[in-house]
Amino acid sequence: MNEAAPSGPGAKLWLTLAVRLTLFALIFLLPAGTWRWPEAWGVISLWAGFAIGSTVFLARHDPELLAERAKASPTQEGQKAWDKVVMLGMFAAGIGLYVVPGLDVQRFGWSQPFPAPVEIAAMLLHLPGFALMHWVTRENTFLSRVVKIDEERGHAVITTGPYAVVRHPMYAGIILLVLALPTALGSRFALIPAAALIVLFILRTSLEDRTLQGELQGYPEYAEQTPYRLVPGIW
Repeated sequence: MNEAAPSGPGAKLWLTLAVRLTLFALIFLLPAGTWRWPEAWGVISLWAGFAIGSTVFLARHDPELLAERAKASPTQEGQKAWDKVVMLGMFAAGIGLYVVPGLDVQRFGWSQPFPAPVEIAAMLLHLPGFALMHWVTRENTFLSRVVKIDEERGHAVITTGPYAVVRHPMYAGIILLVLALPTALGSRFALIPAAALIVLFILRTSLEDRTLQGELQGYPEYAEQTPYRLVPGIW
């Protein structure tokens, strides 16, 4: 991790984050047709808290990674062509994951909500997901939103922290969130885009791992030492 002199995020970064979080809230609430949806506000608050906390942490400890993670474009220079296609599918599934719950639970009532204890447990499942993602950002300064070998920043294999357990811990954390969100919002129909998104993350994990084994020095040896991609003991 690159240590930098402590400093706060600039005004432009805070404005960008505020716009993104506002859009994130609206994509849940507009399809629902109501602002009075406590479960949605719970999810929005959890995501906003993580985004703000992560931004402050990275601004102080790894501003280069913050700049990399702040890139909004789904396509970047050096990105693998196949990743652009996978990212398009993930974008579509992600929109479905955010839009369907409001239509299902609030506007049309397509499905019966889950029991309250189940929804609460799903809401709490966000916490280990966010904790794992934060741990990843502490360990991996080369973390990018797209699949590429970042030679300009001296891309190297990370073997510490969660990377000593699985090779793609960020995806494992995101998948936890994707599993938790539909149930926390009480939407059975949102499990459909959630399943599609998880399948795409598994596909991306496989393709990215193949790319790293072929192009990143030291990765084949790391893969032998850490045999599991996402779930210890399974895959």
